[in-house]
Amino acid sequence: MGILNVTPDSFSDGGLHEAYDAAVEHARALAAAGADIVDVGGESTRPGADRVPVEVEQRRVLPVVQQLVAEGIPVSVDTMNAATAERAVELGAAIVNDVSGGLADPDMVRVVRDSGTGFVVMHWRGHSDRMYRNAEYVHAVDEVRREVELRVAELIVLGVRQEQVVIDPGLGFAKQGAQNWEILAGYERFASIGLPVLVAASRKRFLEGVGSAAGSPPKDRDLATAAISLLAAERGAWGVRVHDPAPTRAVLDVWDAWRAARS
Repeated sequence: MGILNVTPDSFSDGGLHEAYDAAVEHARALAAAGADIVDVGGESTRPGADRVPVEVEQRRVLPVVQQLVAEGIPVSVDTMNAATAERAVELGAAIVNDVSGGLADPDMVRVVRDSGTGFVVMHWRGHSDRMYRNAEYVHAVDEVRREVELRVAELIVLGVRQEQVVIDPGLGFAKQGAQNWEILAGYERFASIGLPVLVAASRKRFLEGVGSAAGSPPKDRDLATAAISLLAAERGAWGVRVHDPAPTRAVLDVWDAWRAARS
């Protein structure tokens, strides 16, 4: 899953692809570099970010979604707003990737249920402007797993089909430093829920100084991201969400060749 931030303020590449032409061009580059789906978002969820009006989000996102679908590029829409998700799905988006798991907008459940689209349900404890205040755990893996499982159960009771759901443990969201490594090390606990798992570690702050120099820019975390992608793939992850697909595609191609030689 290649990340396309059509925003001025995303933590890694805010402003680079905000204009329509730049966004479409970058999406094409993501697909050419090996992304199987392009995840289009118009609202930054970096720590401390303020909410964006729905009409602004839609103005950023919907024309890009429409163009990518017309070009045959599979699209997911990264949004917490049901109205944006509904319009994007009508335009051909195949997946709704909601970092709140439908909690930020109660109408999201209706949109996903009625459309039958794929739904990425992330672990969430509040919006970006306050999420670090909620990063308190006794046993991070057990608590995050329990909260994800509970949210999925709620969605199913409300009519979302189990086969629509992909879970995301929410690396970096209401989680500090070492808590993210605990979540990754506990991957099997999330897989044991029995649903596909998305791993979204790309360029996040907890990777700083791991595989790159401390204080280096976020893009220098792409090799560490690719290493996590490989480890996630080995454990059966449904997908990985990355800013630069090329390093991840390279390590996964090597992994595929290795596995093929052993079979």
